[in-house]
Amino acid sequence: MSEIKRCFWANDPIEAKYHDEQWGRPEHDDQKIFEMLILEMFQAGLSWRTILVKRNNFRNAYDQFDYHKVANYNQNKIEELMSDPGIVRNRQKVNASINNAQEFLKVQAEFGSFDQYIWHFTNFKTIDHRIDSNNPAPAKDELSIEISNDLKKRGFKFVGPVTIYSLLQSIGIINDHELSCDFHFINF
Repeated sequence: MSEIKRCFWANDPIEAKYHDEQWGRPEHDDQKIFEMLILEMFQAGLSWRTILVKRNNFRNAYDQFDYHKVANYNQNKIEELMSDPGIVRNRQKVNASINNAQEFLKVQAEFGSFDQYIWHFTNFKTIDHRIDSNNPAPAKDELSIEISNDLKKRGFKFVGPVTIYSLLQSIGIINDHELSCDFHFINF
């Protein structure tokens, strides 16, 4: 049996599991999209591995990323989150996560689902950047800038184009699996 060829960054068990089971696969479940939005927001300035290690703690602290509950977090819940060593304790990001849950609900009301909103930017198709050593993945692109600007106009926080690009990769809107990766051409 041959060894699985993965993208260069998936080089330890936790990263390989995320790479093989989730990253780049089209996601249409609003709760899972919200989870990735919040995790990508908290990742800014940190390694993705740090977030993956803390992911289960985030799920527990954030009520399994139930955005209805997160939208209603009060000061007591904010203090509970700020005292939780299992997550990234950044008050601005904690406050932004609550704000973003509230805005997420508004987008759902307007579009029927956040999935419909986020995927409409590509006419519900995945973009393949055909990544390899001669053509590395960018940190952001025109699409992530467009979506970032739109989200900011809608009141979202901590949704810069780099964060949004990472979100788009994680939910399969952008396929940045390297051409040499066994997962690049899989039709999810």
